[in-house]
Amino acid sequence: MKLNSDEQTLAESKVLLLYILNKVGKAISHNELLELVSSVSDMNYFYFEQFLLDLLEDTYIIKYEKEDNEIYELTTEGKNALTLTIDIIPGILKLSVDNKFKESLDTIKDKFSISAEYIPISEKEFTVRCKIIENNNTIFDIHAHAGSREQAKKIVDNWNNKAAEIYPQILSLLVD
Repeated sequence: MKLNSDEQTLAESKVLLLYILNKVGKAISHNELLELVSSVSDMNYFYFEQFLLDLLEDTYIIKYEKEDNEIYELTTEGKNALTLTIDIIPGILKLSVDNKFKESLDTIKDKFSISAEYIPISEKEFTVRCKIIENNNTIFDIHAHAGSREQAKKIVDNWNNKAAEIYPQILSLLVD
């Protein structure tokens, strides 16, 4: 993809972003959008960022912060622009988006709904943060102390692999 030589490719890429946002049908995080676009297109990161900026400037999409995430959403102007320009996207690309979309969106939702990270306090102490996010809302967020990097990593790994088991147990202990 040559950014400054092929206006058709530029327009097609921007309309593709609008098309994907429209398919999602709700606000989506920057990382989720990037992963969806990457799963159906060979658009590189820098072009993706430039196209997002262009669409923001044209008010076809809006961006806002929610719980330390950049969230993007299609505006009414964006929906109108998509209606007028949807034919720019080649049929084969639309078919590819439609076929890969459901699978990719489910994978992304699973991937981004459970997260854990550790932050060093000192060389031997770490704060571990474990979260569950559903529909861009944090439904569970816990901070814990770890006495070593290994312990912090183990907590993060266990949360990422077993949150579906751990969360109900914690909730049950808190409620009972």
